[in-house]
Amino acid sequence: MSAAITTLSDITLITLEGCPADIGYLASSLETVAAMGVNIDMISMAPAHGDRTAFSITVQDDDLGKILTFTRKLQESTGIRPIVSSGNYKIAVYDPGMKNTPGVAAAVFQAASRAHADLRLISTSDVEISFIVTAADYDAALEELHQALT
Repeated sequence: MSAAITTLSDITLITLEGCPADIGYLASSLETVAAMGVNIDMISMAPAHGDRTAFSITVQDDDLGKILTFTRKLQESTGIRPIVSSGNYKIAVYDPGMKNTPGVAAAVFQAASRAHADLRLISTSDVEISFIVTAADYDAALEELHQALT
């Protein structure tokens, strides 16, 4: 396998729990963040439980102040509970061949498991698997991925 492993540091993960399970609500929230000049990298939405759900986004730590303003206003006006964690890392495994190669995800997550990495968010496409790890788990997760995939 010829996977490319890339990383980004200084990532803030924001999870909003108890949101309306309405795609319009998600769109409106993302518009608000965009209007603040904040670029969102990863987005993940949990399955709905009744009329509620949770969604997570990642941004650069440089935008933490703006995000805290957004989450504080959101919590005050709606009661939605934000969970904000900064200082994380994004690790992405990219390989155009993975869409036709069974077992790539298994290899990636076995490597993360061997590193005892706390995966905070996972996002995938047919050619990339990205995940957020804490700073404490970054080195071990990256080392295991390199051993498994290169």
